[in-house]
Amino acid sequence: MSDYASTPHELGWDDEITSDGGEFHLLEEGDYTFTVTAFERGRFPGSAKIPACNKAIMTLSVDDSGTTVWVKHDLILYSTMEWTLSDFFRAIGQKKKGEPLRPRWNEVVGSTGRARFKVRTFTRKDGSEGQANEVDKFYDYDEAAIQSARQTKLSGWTKPAEESTPWEDVF
Repeated sequence: MSDYASTPHELGWDDEITSDGGEFHLLEEGDYTFTVTAFERGRFPGSAKIPACNKAIMTLSVDDSGTTVWVKHDLILYSTMEWTLSDFFRAIGQKKKGEPLRPRWNEVVGSTGRARFKVRTFTRKDGSEGQANEVDKFYDYDEAAIQSARQTKLSGWTKPAEESTPWEDVF
């Protein structure tokens, strides 16, 4: 499966559809390395504490023992929520603690970072209980921690046997 096919993306009107869906995968609560795979601009509709305003909708990709899990995370662009923006941008290495930042939104997709994920329990419209993955806390960017997590993930991996292609036997 290509990276494109395994990454959430818009479908064209004439695209072939093949996926029948899969089981929702809950992450165990813990620390994971994530990659930002998508960024959308949206609107927060407002609540009792925050009026309607802009929001950034991030899709974070997490590898959980070979299963790719996508987690949506909203960043509300409102002054009382500014700290959450700082947390996110520090996690992907764009911001340093105590320093101002004008976000480089065009550089967000492809960024990596570390975060603590947890399971959130909620009530569906039909009254049944559901669960979802959510970010509990972003950690400040630390290249060594990201590399260590990648090495731990790869430590059990063995390179598959190489296959020859038909033309290699000819030369």
